Amino acid sequence: MEGGGIMKIKPLGDRVLIKPCEEKERTKGGIVLPDTAKEKPQEGEIVAVGEGRRTEDGKVVPLSLKVGDRVLYGKYSGTEITVDDQEYLIMREEDVLAVVE
Repeated sequence: MEGGGIMKIKPLGDRVLIKPCEEKERTKGGIVLPDTAKEKPQEGEIVAVGEGRRTEDGKVVPLSLKVGDRVLYGKYSGTEITVDDQEYLIMREEDVLAVVE
């Protein structure tokens, strides 16, 4: 990459790019739980969205998610990627479980 700039990721179609929240899970006694002990949905922030889902007749249906939305997604959803030492997930909009309001 020229000039040491930050690489830009533009999801295609109905995919979204999520920056996972890095919150440590603690029990009431202060014990940190390993990731394998947690089965609840994960939380993250949408940092990029694709143009939308293309229908069979070629029309593009825009995504309902937008940059800045805080979302919940399944623990094993999406594909992990690393950009500039930051981990992200890329997944289809349909794999996002909910928006946190």
